[in-house]
Amino acid sequence: MRNTLFLAWQDPTRRRWLPIGRLTSNGRRYAFVYTRGALEAQNDAGFEPLSAFPVLDRVYTSSELFPLFTNRLVPRSRPEYTDYLRWLNVPPSEDDPVLILARSGGERITDTLEVFPCPERTSSAKYTITFLVHGIRHLPDDAIARVSNLEPGERLLMVKDFQNPVDTMALALRTAEKYERDVHLVGYCPRYLRSDFGRLIDSQESEIKVVVERVNAPPAPIQFRLLCRLEGQWPEGFEPFSSPDYAPIIQPSPEEIDKEPDNILVPHNR
Repeated sequence: MRNTLFLAWQDPTRRRWLPIGRLTSNGRRYAFVYTRGALEAQNDAGFEPLSAFPVLDRVYTSSELFPLFTNRLVPRSRPEYTDYLRWLNVPPSEDDPVLILARSGGERITDTLEVFPCPERTSSAKYTITFLVHGIRHLPDDAIARVSNLEPGERLLMVKDFQNPVDTMALALRTAEKYERDVHLVGYCPRYLRSDFGRLIDSQESEIKVVVERVNAPPAPIQFRLLCRLEGQWPEGFEPFSSPDYAPIIQPSPEEIDKEPDNILVPHNR
């Protein structure tokens, strides 16, 4: 679905991340709905509806981006805004807030929420998505130094890290032996992409390719250090984020989103 972001919430006890909401934009208006992951989070982990969206089975619409998401963007008035766009490889002429959130993740140290994009099938039946590499701050100094020496277009290899003591589902990224003994862990795929990436690897291992899109040297924050792109064929019948957790509790129609006034609560008979 075009211009679609998911919102994830972290269970404070078990530290797992659950998809709880979906934001869509049609270029004119925005709509937010909770997904069925919010019901699981509520039943299993004590999740309570966000103050900005207090009712689970409602559609929230607006002609402007909701403050919950706007507050996760660097304001255009800030002096570092141009650098921020460059770190994310977003041209100033294309600084759409949904695109910026899709690239940045919208993380804030003051809460337990994160956003991530829903990939779209290209006109040539390709799967492609750009993402920031996670976990770099936890790497040894020599690995961080190798990250800094990566070049745009350089290929990285994706490896299932099933013996990872923290996360047996982790997908690690390493260098592709550009020179002798060049085997360095450079980070991890974002947790929200690993399930779909795993499915893509299983269906077309030799066709999947991860390449470096941009390396951001200090003073860029380390979480912005490495921007990569995954490319591959879109398998027949493949649907991203197809588990029930991502399904909306209520599905708004395009007509409803366009005709409703801002922030309307649309009743739904469950």
